Amino acid sequence: MSKKPKHVAIIMDGNGRWAKKQGKKRYAGHNRGAKTVSKIVEQAAKEKIKYLTLFAFSTENWNRPKDEVNILMKLLVSSLKKEFVKLTENDIRLSSIGNIDSLPKLVKEELSYVKNKTKNNSGMVLTLALNYGGKEEIIDAVKSISDKVKNNIISPEKVDESTIIDHLYTRNLPPVDLLIRTSGEERISNFLLWHIAYAELYFTKTLWPDFTKEDLNEAFRNYYKRERRFGKTSEQLN
Repeated sequence: MSKKPKHVAIIMDGNGRWAKKQGKKRYAGHNRGAKTVSKIVEQAAKEKIKYLTLFAFSTENWNRPKDEVNILMKLLVSSLKKEFVKLTENDIRLSSIGNIDSLPKLVKEELSYVKNKTKNNSGMVLTLALNYGGKEEIIDAVKSISDKVKNNIISPEKVDESTIIDHLYTRNLPPVDLLIRTSGEERISNFLLWHIAYAELYFTKTLWPDFTKEDLNEAFRNYYKRERRFGKTSEQLN
C-alpha cells in the first residue's frame, strides 16, 4: 500500500445540481454543502491528513448571479463562525490562498480572526482557496519574479523551480498527492495548476452535498492502489 496522502485537495462540485434534484433553490445546496465541509474536514483530521485544501470560491465564480455570490459570502462568514470551535477542538490551523484583498470586508475580518486564533494549532492545515485561480497565481508569481530580476534582486540565471514555488500563493504547501472532484465532472477547473503536477486524480459522480466520510475513505483506498512513479519505472521502484 502507498503511504497515506500528505496533501489532499478537493474540488467541491455539485451543490447547485443537488438543490435542483431536490426541487430546492441553489442556496439549499450551498447550505448543505457547507455541512458536508464540516464532516469531511473532521474526518480528514481523524485520518491524520496533514494538509487539506478546499476549492471554496474561484476567480470565475464572480460571474455567477449577484444574489448567489452574496449568499455564498454570507455563508462563508457564518460557517467560519460556526466551525471555529471545531477547528480548535481538532487542533486544525486555518489558512487561505487567493486574492483575499478583493473579498468583502466581513469575509476578510472573519477569515483573519479565525486564522489568527488557530495559528498555533499543530494538527492538520486546512486551506481555503478563496477568490483563487491557478492561472492568476502563476501570472502573479511571474510578475513578482520579473520585478525582482529588473531590480537586480534575482539573477535570471538563478530562476528555477524553487524560485517559482517561493512566489506562489501556495508556497507554504507541499505538492498535492490526491485531488478529489465530486459531481462526475472530470476536469481541473483552474485549481492548483502547479501543485497538482504529479497528483493522483480521483473523480466521483457523488454530488458534494451527498459526499460522506465513507466516500472520502473510498478515495483513500483508491489512492493506496496507485503506483506513484514520478517518471521512474515500476522496476526502479521495486
